[in-house]
Amino acid sequence: MTRRYFVPDLPILGGLVSLPEAEAQHASRVMRVQVGDELVLFDGRGNEAIAQFVQVGRKECHCQADAAQAIDRETQREIHLAIALPKPDRSRDLIERLTEMGVRSLTPLMAHRTQRPPTDSLLAKLRRGVIEACKQSGRNQLMDLRAPMRADAFFSACGPGTKWIAHPAMDHLTRDIASSGIFHVAIGPEGGWTDDEVKLAISHSFKAVDLGTRIYRIETAATTLAAILATRS
Repeated sequence: MTRRYFVPDLPILGGLVSLPEAEAQHASRVMRVQVGDELVLFDGRGNEAIAQFVQVGRKECHCQADAAQAIDRETQREIHLAIALPKPDRSRDLIERLTEMGVRSLTPLMAHRTQRPPTDSLLAKLRRGVIEACKQSGRNQLMDLRAPMRADAFFSACGPGTKWIAHPAMDHLTRDIASSGIFHVAIGPEGGWTDDEVKLAISHSFKAVDLGTRIYRIETAATTLAAILATRS
């Protein structure tokens, strides 16, 4: 399998490309690439290019890239999640799974029962997780990890589209889901939403939905909902 590397300033017309330092160190020290090895470069905005290593050092790697091509591997539905993130170790895993599934954006939510807001350090690690998941999955578009928002602000500011708030004992998801369009899904903290938060979301055109009779962990609910929207026709 040809290895993929993230180059945010990938030249559309091709040419000599220097890998970012973190990518170069991974290529030389972990993957132990050699001059002449083939690789795929992607810019996180939908473009990728075939390239070959022409110089390999411990901290610098240079390659000759072909002209970039716009290759769309996005889902038919545009999926935007807003989640009260779980603990940091579980958040990293969650972010990677959602990126692989094609979620377009994720907004960390601060709800009434949120135990701790995400720190800048955690958000930086999660953004790196987005890149790693795109490298592994072949996705060329980075998931947009947005700035944290208060839940009430998110409900009022949410744009057009189908809007769901995950909440137990409400309407079960049906098979009658539009095959395309924009979907916004809000998933609350481990302690659940307050009644006032659910009422506020509904007042802003969110529909309360659940996944059946059981209560799921945050990452289970998020990945299940993302999988339904990414794959169900």
